[in-house]
Order: sequence, then structure tokens, then C-alpha cells
Amino acid sequence: MSFAQTVSLGAIAGFTIYLGLPISRLQKLSPRVRSFLTGTSAGILLFLLFDIVSHVEEPIETAVRQAVEGKASATDAILFLIIFVIGFGVGLLGLVAFESRFLRARVQQGQPAPAQLALIIATGLGVHNFSEGLAIGQSAVQGELALASLLIVGFALHNAMEGFGIVGPLTGTRPSWNFLGLLGLIGGGPTFVGTVAGYSFTSPAISILFLALAAGAILYVIGELYHVARQAELKTSAAIGLLVGFLVANGTELILEMSGP
Repeated sequence: MSFAQTVSLGAIAGFTIYLGLPISRLQKLSPRVRSFLTGTSAGILLFLLFDIVSHVEEPIETAVRQAVEGKASATDAILFLIIFVIGFGVGLLGLVAFESRFLRARVQQGQPAPAQLALIIATGLGVHNFSEGLAIGQSAVQGELALASLLIVGFALHNAMEGFGIVGPLTGTRPSWNFLGLLGLIGGGPTFVGTVAGYSFTSPAISILFLALAAGAILYVIGELYHVARQAELKTSAAIGLLVGFLVANGTELILEMSGP
């Protein structure tokens, strides 16, 4: 697969995130439905968190196994573990700092809280999607065309779901098209950038770093989302949404695996 073909498909995989954004402009939604949709967003992200951690574990476990069997030194295993811990911490605490120092200032100037939360979600998913782009580019440049094609299709499906996850808190607020365009660019654009970077070079350490950053950021976002969703009288709607979002995201993953080679 050529560089031009790879990055073009990587761009498509990233910008399918726009498919889920327009739902936020629906206004006639009850508080119960909004709580359900926000809980669904949290459920989607919860699945992505598990999915990310499983992908991080693979190179770390391989490095540890090789070190134990004497096939390699323990340096790589220790380095990967350190990178994961640092990346996870920065991803989690970095969004806390970003939210308190930048976004809260915007809230004081009149920016509504739902928009603040949507920006945080888009930022966390953008970091995650950069790592997805890396996976696409690296598999293509290594000649694993079937895997690259599978990743493109799978990430396109996931990103469409992520678009819905970003605007879950915005449902009923009717955000502007410009703001939705910005959210899509923040959340989906890094898939394209990661595809370019992944095609240019391969690095397990960098891949682990960005996956860890994404995991930390998404963990923070899940907490914020579910806090918004589970108002005292709407806990059931939020919990059902959480379950539905997790199962739907898991279903797209299963379909992807079943259609693979």
C-alpha cells in the first residue's frame, strides 16, 4: 500500500468521527434521555479504556517474557513499564491541569459546562486516535496490508462511535456547526497525523507512550461524564446508558474480529 493510499484511508478512518456529531443539535430531549446519552458516551469510553490497556500489555508482556527466558535484557521491559506509568499519569493529571487552568477560565467567561466537557473528551480521544493512526501506518509500511485494511475499517467504525461519545454532554444544547467542526478536528485529526508518522517510522516505545496517555485521559473523562449523567433522580437512565454504550462498542469490536482473516 503506497504512502498516499495509506494516509488517505487513515484520514477517512479519522474523520468518520464527524458522523456522530450532528446528534448534539437535537433539542427536544428530556433530561432522562440526555442522561442516558451521556451514560452511553461513558460506556463507549469505558470499552475503549479496556481496549487500550490490552494493546499496551502486549509489547510489555512480550518484553518481560523475553527477559525471563533470557532471550533479551530486562532493559526494554523496564523502559516500557516506566513509559506506561509516566504516560498514564501525564494523561490523567494533564487533563486535570488543562481543565482547571484553561477550560475553567473559559467557563467563567460564559462557556457552558457541556462544551467544556466535550472539549475534554475530544482532547483525550485525539491522543488515543493518534496511536490508532500509528498502528495503521506501521502495519502498512511493514507490508501487512490485510492488517492495515482491517485496522482502517475498525477504527472508522470506532471513530464514528467516538463522535457520538464526544457530543453526549451536548445533546439538547444545539452547538454551532463551527464548534462541532472543531471537536471533530481535535478528536479525529490525530488519526491522520498518526498515520503519517506511523508510515514514516516504527517505535514500540512511542506507541506505548501514546496509548498510555490516551488511557489516562479517557479514565478522567469517564469519571467526569458519569458524574454529569448520574443525577440523583436519573441514576437508572445513566446506568442503562453506560451498559448500552459498553455493549455497542464491544459489538463493533467483535464484528471487526469476526470479519478479519
